[in-house]
Amino acid sequence: METFFEALEQLYKKVLLGATLENDSHDYIFYLYPAFSDQDCSTTTSSDCSNAPDVQDKQEPSSVSLPTFSVAPMCLQRHSQMSSTREIMLLQLTVIKVMITRILSVETEFHAKEKYRDIIKILLKSSDIESQLTCMFQNSEKLLSHMAAKCLALILYFQLKEKITLSNSWISFCQKNISEYSESNKVVYCLWILTFVIKEIFKDTSSQKTEILKQFLTPFDTLFEAFYKSLLSQHFENHQDASKLINSLICFLELLELLIASRIYLKLHYTCQRILFLKPSCVFDVITWPIQAFVKRKLIIFIKKCLLCKVGEDLCRGSVPTFMPPDNPLDVDLLALASAVLQAVDLGLLRTLSVRGKCSCFGGGEVLAGYEHDPGPDHVILRALSLLIIRSLEIKFQNCSSANEMKVDYQRFMSELLTFLKPHLQPSLQSHNLCEWLSRVFIEQDDDMLEAAKALLGIYLKLTRECEATESLTQEKEMWNHHTHENGYNPHCIFLFLLKNIGFDPTVLLDFLISSETCFLEYFVRYLKLLQKDWDNFLTICNYFDVTESKDNIHICCISSLVQGRNSNSAEASPLAVVGSHTDAHSWVSWASAASSEPLNHGVTLEKAHTKLQANCLSTPGASQSLVDYDSSDDSEEGSTSLCLVNSRLTSSHQEAMKKTQDTFGASGDKKELSPESQSRPLVTEESNTLFSVYCDIAPNNTASEVGISYRTVKCFEELQGAIYRLQKKNLFPYNPTALLKLLKHIETIYNKSMTPS
Repeated sequence: METFFEALEQLYKKVLLGATLENDSHDYIFYLYPAFSDQDCSTTTSSDCSNAPDVQDKQEPSSVSLPTFSVAPMCLQRHSQMSSTREIMLLQLTVIKVMITRILSVETEFHAKEKYRDIIKILLKSSDIESQLTCMFQNSEKLLSHMAAKCLALILYFQLKEKITLSNSWISFCQKNISEYSESNKVVYCLWILTFVIKEIFKDTSSQKTEILKQFLTPFDTLFEAFYKSLLSQHFENHQDASKLINSLICFLELLELLIASRIYLKLHYTCQRILFLKPSCVFDVITWPIQAFVKRKLIIFIKKCLLCKVGEDLCRGSVPTFMPPDNPLDVDLLALASAVLQAVDLGLLRTLSVRGKCSCFGGGEVLAGYEHDPGPDHVILRALSLLIIRSLEIKFQNCSSANEMKVDYQRFMSELLTFLKPHLQPSLQSHNLCEWLSRVFIEQDDDMLEAAKALLGIYLKLTRECEATESLTQEKEMWNHHTHENGYNPHCIFLFLLKNIGFDPTVLLDFLISSETCFLEYFVRYLKLLQKDWDNFLTICNYFDVTESKDNIHICCISSLVQGRNSNSAEASPLAVVGSHTDAHSWVSWASAASSEPLNHGVTLEKAHTKLQANCLSTPGASQSLVDYDSSDDSEEGSTSLCLVNSRLTSSHQEAMKKTQDTFGASGDKKELSPESQSRPLVTEESNTLFSVYCDIAPNNTASEVGISYRTVKCFEELQGAIYRLQKKNLFPYNPTALLKLLKHIETIYNKSMTPS
């Protein structure tokens, strides 16, 4: 026994290193065929393992240059302890797994790879090893069962790659166990193996992976639908051991995600890829089961990814085109799924779903008495549900032409969503601007936040087009503006809240534009096109933001320096009720200033509040410069700095940011790298530029608009434009930004015209 184990261990070390094996391939089969004991198949039928060859009669290969071993493994099992047999079997499975991994690796030397390939092919021909491995799925030893499943999965993938016909015993075994749900471990292993093989196919870089997947899915296409219905129609409360049901559910969801991903990315069309869209209500029934929160979370995130067409994105990243070609059948299926989501919300999904979070425990799952605290809501579920509803509405409205119907539906579902969210948002949402809900909910997940912003922008544009077609928008513009704010989807408010959250830092926008992990480019271009047409409304909203921010700063100053211990009783009516066009902006500012008259009477002027806004502006340019300065050390005399990564920027201290700001404003080299168009006309006059001196205390009375939200927004755009231009000039920008630069330049021109006295 020890000698055989040593020989096998030596073979393992050689394969692990990718070394070429010297002896004839047949000689190594003796050591690789798993050494089964009589107990290994005790829980399976005799027919399942009847094909196991009689190894007792085999002679040890005399030519193999490994330690000699005179007795076959089957004989040894009868005279040794089960622990020794287990170790041998685990090592045999490990050698087979590593050998196949070496065959699939591009780093393995050619002659060694051919030798390994020849050995595995002989092993497959000389025995029905697949059926022997399936016998081990019911083994009480979990590690052995797992290794058998992993080894079998690699063997199946190897057969697909080598265009070897799959074993009938494996296909029959799998068809038998997934035809309907059962609590057997075989179901979980079948699902896991299927998932593993499909993942490996996705990772394949060859052009043959579509054909490989087609060959693999064909025998199981019709079975998945039956299993889907059987699994999701189970009565959870009737199961004594619910863990097996949950394991099967999670494994099947992962498999289902890959099947849908193969439809999107590999353009395969099978019935099994559509089962979620054909019967979506089954999934929402599962959400109502009394199961653990993590299962519900996984289901909700799965549906969200399906609606966003992001299933399998981790496996497909790098090979997926930016813009997918139209797929009408998929659009129909997405509409069916979106309708099912909205129907579930109508039936009270949000009212019955608990989103209570769970305390994080270190070293255990329970909180000690006396240390309990409210963990708050599960923000992952809050974000996923919010995006689920918004995306479902967008898909539904894409197939709707009635403006009134869309407005009614949106208001109904948005009211339901905001009612659901408000108790979980601390501090609570301000009633005068509900558009803040998006940045509050998605503050920790920028990719989902941008998806939600893009979906809301799409809804806004769709409603705008339909209203303009019926000429109702012009007649009821004030009511329309009120509707967008009241239901939290005004695109200008949403974008301004985004900019406020990132401190008007253009380097964050640049990071979003360069990153392939968000949809910011698509969202940003669509918003800039809207901004060109809706500039007056944008300025009106900016003025509202300025007044609100000034009022907040005044209150803070008063409380800290003048009226400590006294509550502020200033009235705060909704400015949106009096918002009209940009022509009403001046009266609106005057009204809002009057609304905060009590703090003003204590000697705090609006100009001082604007100096606080000015300080925020000062933290913008330096970070942008540092991110895009790729000059070599030879150019350091021009004042350039090294590349500052986004992650380090987000965690840097305020003092470091201010120091970089002073350094960059003192440098002249970066100014020379701006585009010729940017140099020809500055964004603001030299007099107003003096406002941005770090040492400036009070802004002049006539410059309130320059230090407001609109100025900071356009200043951010100008810095972003310069950064993109510098990257493009050095061929460091990942795509052609010409169209984006034109849009940014046009916004700058519009701003300068609007600020020029007529």
